[in-house]
Amino acid sequence: MLEQLKSHIEALVFAADQPVTVNEIQATLSKLAGVEVTQFEIENHLNDLVQKYAGDEFPFQVVHIANGYQFMTKNEYAGTVAEMLKSKLNKRLSTNQLEVLSIIAYKQPIGKPEIESIRGVNCDYSIQKLLEKDLISISGRSKQVGHPILYAVSPFFMNYFGINSADELPKLKEIEQPQENSIGVISEN
Repeated sequence: MLEQLKSHIEALVFAADQPVTVNEIQATLSKLAGVEVTQFEIENHLNDLVQKYAGDEFPFQVVHIANGYQFMTKNEYAGTVAEMLKSKLNKRLSTNQLEVLSIIAYKQPIGKPEIESIRGVNCDYSIQKLLEKDLISISGRSKQVGHPILYAVSPFFMNYFGINSADELPKLKEIEQPQENSIGVISEN
């Protein structure tokens, strides 16, 4: 088994639906082979895989993302794949769900009362659907009265949007306030 270690690591990364960590690879290989494989060995093989798929002959690559490794489409082919997947995402997330997801992504960890305060409406259904789709996760409980559950974006969210942390989200732009003298003025020309 150890003579084919790189192939086993490649198979694990390929089969994973989320980024697979060095620790997960190490645990799986230790179970399978009964021999302890060091993190250093695994990282060396992962680096070899990153280099192998960096060549122009492959439309995909192995990337380090969300504290793990995963196969991903290269940028020059991303538009083609995105076009196919675009309708699937739009069908799956309603406007309400996208609003709640955005609030959680930018304000995490955040409880349902704060989300509802921002949106002005109940968000039970949207939170439930986002949990089912694994885009958010429960990150603990607030110290506020009632100890509401706190939500944060999940590793799947990070993977789906191709980021390693919420710090990589696009920055919110300040909304320009219209000048007072231009509000409600209609030209009579």
